[in-house]
Amino acid sequence: MSADGGLERSDAPAPAGTSLADAFADWKIRRLADPRFRRFAARFWPTRFVARRAAADLFDLTAGFVYSQVLAGFVRLRLPGLLHAAPRRLEEVAARIGLPADRTERLLEAAAALGLARRRRDGRWGLGERGAALVGNDGVTAMIEHHALLYEDLRDPVHLLASDGETALSRFWSYAARDPGAAGESASYSALMEASQAFVADEVLDVLPLSGHHRLMDVGGGTGAFVAAAARRSAGIGLILADLPDVAALARTRLSARGLASRIRVHGVDVFADPLPAGADIVTLNRVLHDHDEPAALAILAAVRAALPAGGTLAIAEPMAGTPGAERSGHAYFGFYLLAMRQGRPRRFEELARMVEAAGFRRVRERPTATPLLVRVLCAQA
Repeated sequence: MSADGGLERSDAPAPAGTSLADAFADWKIRRLADPRFRRFAARFWPTRFVARRAAADLFDLTAGFVYSQVLAGFVRLRLPGLLHAAPRRLEEVAARIGLPADRTERLLEAAAALGLARRRRDGRWGLGERGAALVGNDGVTAMIEHHALLYEDLRDPVHLLASDGETALSRFWSYAARDPGAAGESASYSALMEASQAFVADEVLDVLPLSGHHRLMDVGGGTGAFVAAAARRSAGIGLILADLPDVAALARTRLSARGLASRIRVHGVDVFADPLPAGADIVTLNRVLHDHDEPAALAILAAVRAALPAGGTLAIAEPMAGTPGAERSGHAYFGFYLLAMRQGRPRRFEELARMVEAAGFRRVRERPTATPLLVRVLCAQA
């Protein structure tokens, strides 16, 4: 640092051993960090479009929280369904959502800028392309509303990083684990879990052939959205759901209401204290491991390995860090969500593969999904 407290400018040659790629990246960063170069690049016609794009990207990072709150308001006021039913005049929208017309217009204009809404040529308001993706997508809308807890924890990100204290998210999840039925009433826990599980179940089952297996066990299966989807896909396969006893009780109720009580065996079990039920030749872990720190994740894998016969299949389905095209969601989004939850972390496919092999599995491979941003699938053999 310089005497006046500013950052020193370094044009020193790269240390010995620095790769050519790193040396070029370091040179580029030094240029971009120089205000004089940025002014030049913004005015020089071959580079000005790149410079303007970089400035816009930085602004979007700065304004991202505001964008997310526009989305939250759009969803909380049930505007996706209202605008999907029919295009509406501003005054009608305002009357329906209970806001003054000028404030409603401000929200709709903001939503239109984000692609959630669209002002038609006749002046009425309808859905935009991004807004249309919310219609009938209960998992996404449940997560958007749930994120109010995450935003509360992120009000001071430095404090979140520096402390190990309780957070809004950790309180929510610990309460849900103790009493999922009550949490469902007060914070839409069961609806959140069921809806969010449902929107990845088909992605997983599309790449996970069940025809060669006689019984599937979903460990940490919540209220049964995944095993219910598996039951629809394969009439012949036996199904087991294993989760904590209180969650299992809720799953029995939900599955019975769907007419699946006789088709799916539900076991209340603490995977850290009790052996998993035997009899399955394929075990799925749907978005389970990334919620746990290393020792707990390895214990879960060991319990699954003990429950599977030789040649049985393990399938891990979860979003993973380092996914091409979805790098931000891995370490930025899931990294901070799990930090606020106070357990777990995003892992790369290679990290999961090493853990799986350490637990005694072999022939680790990936089954590519259609939307790897949401979920990727790792398979291995016992």
